[in-house]
Amino acid sequence: MNRRIRTLLVDDEPLARRGLELRLADQPDIEVVGQVGDGLSAMKAVSALEPDLMFLDVQMPGLDGFGTLRAIPAAQMPLVVFVTAYDHYAIRAFESSAVDYLLKPVDDSRLHQALFRVREQLGKREAQAHCEQLLRLLGDLSGKPTLTLEEALQGAGERRLGVGDRISIRDGQRTVRVELASVRWVDAAGDYMCIHTDSETFVLRATMRELEGRLDPRQFPRVHRSTLVNAARVAALRPHLNGEQFLTLDCGHEIKLSRSYRDRLELLK
Repeated sequence: MNRRIRTLLVDDEPLARRGLELRLADQPDIEVVGQVGDGLSAMKAVSALEPDLMFLDVQMPGLDGFGTLRAIPAAQMPLVVFVTAYDHYAIRAFESSAVDYLLKPVDDSRLHQALFRVREQLGKREAQAHCEQLLRLLGDLSGKPTLTLEEALQGAGERRLGVGDRISIRDGQRTVRVELASVRWVDAAGDYMCIHTDSETFVLRATMRELEGRLDPRQFPRVHRSTLVNAARVAALRPHLNGEQFLTLDCGHEIKLSRSYRDRLELLK
């Protein structure tokens, strides 16, 4: 990376901020653009300064580090490295999508590791921004402003996956090829999709829109804003309130068909 990384330091201890500032001074691509001592000030500083990176203390009076993170709009969110005096906060830090965490007192080697990850992540962010710009151009040229990367590279007319196909799912260090015929239903959990099969549940990092775009909508119709169902596994339907339906799968599990997706009903009979 050739550009400087705009960095915000957030810690209620002035000495801790000063110590981190001195260590970062040795990094030619790091530019400390601001320092604040509490969560509310951090929110305002992120909005005003638009930092690329934020070192965020976990334990602060009032709004702590996790509360601060939840309060910052996603569009303004910088990369985050948590700073904490307690190791048990590390797991929560990664669950909050932090790039890394540092234990106090900050060790130089760990700081260098965290900065390496920051530079790596910023590089990916920039690559994604270039990709999105390219897709907008390709979309304008093709007359499809919502062109996806898959459509741009492989062609929008590519056949979608159905019950006779398999889908690849990353499971730890291995990749599992799951037969779609064994899938009963799929539901969303944040940025992940839970794929429920006859034998187990697999977790796929994808959005509902992405997965829905890969599957044949006649065989895997969307029946709720967060649920896809294998139409072949629906054993019965029963009416519910206000035009909604309950779908009973062949395993006995019930799924609600919401009113917004009543047009899918014909695919399930």
